[in-house]
Amino acid sequence: MQSKECRLVFTRLRTQFEKLGQKFARLGQRFARYGLDGFVLALTASIVVAYLWPQPGIYRGAVDMQDITRSGIALIFFFYGLRLNPAQLRTGLANWRLHLVIQTFTFIVFPALILLAKTLAGGTWDAHLWTGTFFLAALPTTISSSVVLVSMSRGNVPAAIFNASVSSLLGIFLTPLWIGILLAATSGGFAPAHAILQLSLQVLLPVFAGMMLHKRFGILALRHAHTLRLFDQSVILLIVYVSFAESFSNQMFRRYSPWHIILLCFAMLVLFFVVYGLTVLSTRILKFNNPDTITALFCSSQKSLVNGTAMSRVLFPGFTAAGVLLLPLMIYHTLQLIVTSAIVGKRR
Repeated sequence: MQSKECRLVFTRLRTQFEKLGQKFARLGQRFARYGLDGFVLALTASIVVAYLWPQPGIYRGAVDMQDITRSGIALIFFFYGLRLNPAQLRTGLANWRLHLVIQTFTFIVFPALILLAKTLAGGTWDAHLWTGTFFLAALPTTISSSVVLVSMSRGNVPAAIFNASVSSLLGIFLTPLWIGILLAATSGGFAPAHAILQLSLQVLLPVFAGMMLHKRFGILALRHAHTLRLFDQSVILLIVYVSFAESFSNQMFRRYSPWHIILLCFAMLVLFFVVYGLTVLSTRILKFNNPDTITALFCSSQKSLVNGTAMSRVLFPGFTAAGVLLLPLMIYHTLQLIVTSAIVGKRR
């Protein structure tokens, strides 16, 4: 009798969990229509947890979350190199005009626009938010999402893979140089050479180590691409949690009102559309074909959250406002998902 009752209770519980899972699946589908996947929601949850329970994020001991995030960053880029096929890079190498446009927008036009905006705005905006916005502008393009968007829109996929890979490698050198220029003009005390060395050890070396092992383990990495993607996202969530825990613990957000966030969202949206519009204009002047135009549009206008979270720990070590620094990047990342999903939907 008890066994029958237990089975009945278990069946009811399983039914309830299945219904709950279906509700979450429907909720995820609704968010996906607007470009919001579960990862965006998890980012928001990480910030909430950092606010409610910052202690693990600020603990410094024999083994703390700083050490875990450093190891996680190295593994992210090792697995990226493991999945990276050198033959695909060689395939996309010939289209130099397209590559020049994408890398110019990524590393020159973006930062130039922020410097122009800062000059026009004068001292009316918060210094930490300016630094975070400029940091966003100096980052490389996305590693995977730009390739996915180009593929869905029937663009030049080999060129997208090439540019996403080259952009990540160039970012190791160009992003610290841009940050060095910014900080030298404001506070000083930043050593780009040291930052480049640190990024080379944490990013460049693992990528090349992965590429060296691609022939032997590349297929295995591609077979488990979904699992590796979840690992990447978990490391990013941990970095976001630690950064915001430090900022909340030091009360770095108390100076900001909801209006600051609203204005920042609006500024990030304007930035996206200005870059997107200038890219459209450039592709028309250069008379790109449709696949190359699609590739230029999606690769030029996006910024990498993976690289951004990883580089922030190296470029701004011990920075108590790390959460504030990442805020423009996280907002831009969310908005670029929403807008590009809408653009892809119209193109299909």
